[in-house]
Amino acid sequence: MNRALLAAGLVDRIQLTIFPVITGVTGTAPLFRGAGDFDLELLESHTFDRRTQVLVYRPTVHAPS
Repeated sequence: MNRALLAAGLVDRIQLTIFPVITGVTGTAPLFRGAGDFDLELLESHTFDRRTQVLVYRPTVHAPS
């Protein structure tokens, strides 16, 4: 459903939380598999405990050059 909302232009923000770890066995499935191409404009960023980051983006449909 998230991909359908994104494709329809109904998502105005994407918030990603990044935890700094290296995964050797897990982490093989792409987060947005099957979604279209989008450009992301960074709106906000916060760093917690000098490691964890929260990034907030505005997605726009990628226009091919």
